[in-house]
Amino acid sequence: MDYTDYDTRFAAYTVIARAGDDGPELLLALWNEGVPAQWTLPGGGVDFDESAEQGAVREAREETGFDVELGALLGVDSFVLPAARRHRTTDRSLKAVRVVYTARITGGVLTRELDGTTDEARWWPLSTVQDLPRVGLVDTALAWWRRAGAPVSS
Repeated sequence: MDYTDYDTRFAAYTVIARAGDDGPELLLALWNEGVPAQWTLPGGGVDFDESAEQGAVREAREETGFDVELGALLGVDSFVLPAARRHRTTDRSLKAVRVVYTARITGGVLTRELDGTTDEARWWPLSTVQDLPRVGLVDTALAWWRRAGAPVSS
């Protein structure tokens, strides 16, 4: 495949966890472009003039209402989505590159994104995440997070 034969999407995400009454809780956003809607990490496409870090911070704010400070880089994930499986009609496959960081909340109030690709943000007990309809990146990022020592904000 020639380098001009596909699209690339560079995105950055955050794993934001806190201590809950019954153990760690994970902040997730409901991605509304899939059928059915699925839970995902706060994050998304990095704008052309942003760094990955700036994109992760901006996306967390847009999707959750929280200001965050990034911690460790957990990992970089990539995959190819064939043209036939994309959400928009196109004859071009997509190469997705996703960078994932830990983050802690420094301010703001939990809110939902307006007019975006997510329409709800919610804290979930970590023990229930496996039962949610979720994108695969959640499981990938949680494995990285656990290997990093599962940092939880207080």
